[in-house]
Amino acid sequence: MKINKYVDISTLDREAKRDYIDRHSAFVHCADVATKGKKFKVKVQVGDEYLHPDDFDHYIAWLQLWNGEKMLAQANFSAGAFGNEPAHTEVDFYVVPTRKMKLTAMAFCTKHGLWQSDEVIVNV
Repeated sequence: MKINKYVDISTLDREAKRDYIDRHSAFVHCADVATKGKKFKVKVQVGDEYLHPDDFDHYIAWLQLWNGEKMLAQANFSAGAFGNEPAHTEVDFYVVPTRKMKLTAMAFCTKHGLWQSDEVIVNV
């Protein structure tokens, strides 16, 4: 399966491409330092500026949080979970770190496939 990644949208000429890439890209939002053994919040969100559709045949089916090659968590969604209105699909995951983390997120769009975030380093 092809994995799509975010492209620096400032380098793209057409707004349609910017819209398409942004609305499908996964983003990891969290602090860059965590305390060993204490619960740590990580927000995974699809889209930064643009909302993703929530139609019966075009929606975000799941979001995953990874630390390197280990999947930490997954949230699943059904069509219509956001009232059939475009939205930023997002989940707050809580993990308990024991050492430095290299976090990435994966999002699966039922129409446009798998999208991977940039890596976020969290020092513990």
